[in-house]
Amino acid sequence: MKRFENKVVVVTGSSRGIGRAIAVAFAREGAKVLGVARSEQGETAAQVRTAGGEFIPLAFDATQGTQKNAVDVMAKVLERAGQIDVLVNNAGTIRRAPAVDFSEADWNDVLRTNLSTPFFLCQVAAKWWLAGGRTQSPADARLKIVNIASLLSFQGGILVSAYAASKHGIAGITKALANEWAKERININAIAPGYIATENTRALREDAARNRAILERIPENRWGTPEDIAGSCIFLASGDSNYLNGTVLTADGGWLGR
Repeated sequence: MKRFENKVVVVTGSSRGIGRAIAVAFAREGAKVLGVARSEQGETAAQVRTAGGEFIPLAFDATQGTQKNAVDVMAKVLERAGQIDVLVNNAGTIRRAPAVDFSEADWNDVLRTNLSTPFFLCQVAAKWWLAGGRTQSPADARLKIVNIASLLSFQGGILVSAYAASKHGIAGITKALANEWAKERININAIAPGYIATENTRALREDAARNRAILERIPENRWGTPEDIAGSCIFLASGDSNYLNGTVLTADGGWLGR
């Protein structure tokens, strides 16, 4: 039996990059995947179905960062799937500018997308679980929440003050919520990806000097792939991680150990 047979997995930001890779990885393990994104998800749906899973796309704008938006989309999840076994908060954005020039609009967009939205989605999923979701599940079942953090949950970065603030925040709420919810059979952990080849890092990879400097520091001497992060996500969502709570797992090719 596949590890996520009869499980419902919700993945935000599933239209591309890390989110798409996570959706496909869960599909290979038998999950019903609900992809939550504001962009078109045709390619993700095709890859999930090729992997043997079921895919349900839901429109969702993570940039709103409101409690109501989170409540509304999770209501659609429950209407379509009836349960939530795994929530992966992957949707994110980045803006680059010197701190002295960073606009209020960009600051608010990044904090809403990267911090407020994940918090409210965690909140809604936990409310469902505590209000009756766990009583409808097997006695040993758990709600698994995986937040996507960053190396900039530990570092300051360059020209990305709002992003660093939001990712420090993700690490913080992961720990804070674990303190409250671990006793309720909720596991909430985070993954801090290193330098991954996605659209968000295109500017760095196209800057020859920055690209070279980054590769020289990574012991593996390569950019990570979205699939590298998907494997860590499968682990944190599985029973193999039942005693992990409030952990920020780095998947960085050795960067932080350098």
